Amino acid sequence: MAARPKLAIWKFSSCDGCQLTLLDCEDELLAVVGAVEVCYFPEATRAVVPGPYDLSLIEGSVTTPREAEHVKAIRAMSKTVVAIGACATAGGIQALKNLHDVDDFIAAVYATPSFIDTLDTATPISDHIKVDFELRGCPVSKGQLLEVLSAFLHDRPAQIPRQSVCVECKLRGTICVMVAHGTPCLGPITHGGCNALCPAYDRGCYGCFGPVDGANVPALDAWWGELGVSKLDRQRALRTFNVQAAPLREVSERHDEDDTDDQG
Repeated sequence: MAARPKLAIWKFSSCDGCQLTLLDCEDELLAVVGAVEVCYFPEATRAVVPGPYDLSLIEGSVTTPREAEHVKAIRAMSKTVVAIGACATAGGIQALKNLHDVDDFIAAVYATPSFIDTLDTATPISDHIKVDFELRGCPVSKGQLLEVLSAFLHDRPAQIPRQSVCVECKLRGTICVMVAHGTPCLGPITHGGCNALCPAYDRGCYGCFGPVDGANVPALDAWWGELGVSKLDRQRALRTFNVQAAPLREVSERHDEDDTDDQG
């Protein structure tokens, strides 16, 4: 009997939500565990099987000196590396510290700042090592995560749609909240994967899955301005789960440089 591929699941700076997505697979989880040997997964078990590993899933951003070194070691012992979630692919919420002096945050939060060992920035995994695939989301989609695992096991490309949330709205018959109600929505520039959950409840998309390929962020930013959204609120909308993603970061930084009226 052929040995099962060895799987390791690693956590860096993050909330654990993407790892929990795997544990939430319930009906499919036994099949996954039967197809691979789970060698390292502290979220689920204390058991550790030494590497090398056939597949490593990494959640979280690189935010400490230790993580910067550890991620290189993971790459060296892994045949395939997949970054999962907004933290691993775009820095996550913690990348908001990249916009300010991290020492100010440490002094404001911790009673003994000298105990804290952190980098000035929080950055995606691909800034430090070669990543074979990135799976977007905050958290990732259960269906997409299972597709990535299935693709790995069958040695084929993962079939992850590259469409925007707008396409998902059309597929489920949801009326466009921006066109119909003037509700600000990041759907036109956001990668699909949530089945347009927020627009289905008459709310604008919050951009959990990051920018879609070819996202025209300046055009959407201008449209929000026409809807009466202030520059500050437009900037804040771009600085959430995927603040470090280049298309979002570039437009949000323009608002810092623009000294004209906040409503313009």
